[in-house]
Amino acid sequence: MTIVFAVITGALFAWLGGIFLGRARLEGWARNRFVPAEYGLVPREQLDPRRAGPPMAVHRYKEMQAVADAAWEGDWRAAAAYVEAAGQDWDERWSRMEFLQEIADESDAWAAGWREAQPDNCDAATLHAQLLLHRAWAIRGSEYAHKVPTERMNEFRELLPASITAAKQAAELDPQNPGPWVVMVTAARGVQYSGAQFRPLWEGLVERAPYHYAGHWQALQYWCAKWFGSDRLMLEFAERAVRYAPAGSPLAGMHLHALDELDNRSQGERSPRKGKALLETVAHSLNQVPDDDERLPRLRHKLAFRLGKAGLHDAALDQFRRIGPWCGAAPWNKKGDPVAAFDLARGIAAKKAGTTR
Repeated sequence: MTIVFAVITGALFAWLGGIFLGRARLEGWARNRFVPAEYGLVPREQLDPRRAGPPMAVHRYKEMQAVADAAWEGDWRAAAAYVEAAGQDWDERWSRMEFLQEIADESDAWAAGWREAQPDNCDAATLHAQLLLHRAWAIRGSEYAHKVPTERMNEFRELLPASITAAKQAAELDPQNPGPWVVMVTAARGVQYSGAQFRPLWEGLVERAPYHYAGHWQALQYWCAKWFGSDRLMLEFAERAVRYAPAGSPLAGMHLHALDELDNRSQGERSPRKGKALLETVAHSLNQVPDDDERLPRLRHKLAFRLGKAGLHDAALDQFRRIGPWCGAAPWNKKGDPVAAFDLARGIAAKKAGTTR
């Protein structure tokens, strides 16, 4: 029995040693012999860790700056027009609402003036609900509940119901607008809504905007294990988002966010074979998203990392080609040297491309 155990143990250590040696050789090649241009990748010296993707278009930056300047000078009209110009592109409209909330965090007199001047304007009312929500979360912080001081948690729980009330009032002003429902879905986990309480809010949101990206991300947070769901419920929710994402939508990225949540809890990825198939579906979906979608670069970085981790090296290499020189994003910027981490990952993908099964 002892001899058999020794033989098995020796074989196991030899196998593990082979894996580690192979990995060391692969990393050595990627660091010392990898020539990016030979694989359609930008040269190492052009890698830029300052941002996740290309800088914002100048005209868009100038437009946003003009809105902010006018607001800080007390004029709400530019902000109102900026949001209204998004029409019923609900993702874009919400993105613009989030920008207005950031402006109001600096000074909110203009937002109060807008609400007073146009009490029946849904966007003005939604912004008010957003500010109540954002300030409540700022008091709470991002720590797990047991680490938040009691007085801060109590204040957080007092402010949140007010944001839900304000969002419900905003929803009555424009029944088609999903913005107030995003506020309610976000606040739900803070006020500790049960699944039965949460679902009507979620249904109200997707009835108005079935593929709302920010709304899905907030719902994913509700269904994760650290709030009121579980790993299974979160992964099922994310998988549905992948399956139903329309062409051109970045919604399939919810699966990548779900995998990040698992990593944060030191959990292994479930069902590797199914996981690979899902990642391939995510890649196909994200490849249909317009290149100027500002959410896309960060999702591409997450996707390239996950594809490489899953052994889908050809697909990972394709993402690295699409990413270009930008490497200032997770997971690379979680390392001491994001350029080195990014370059190593794409070097491994280049070396192993063609070996995916």
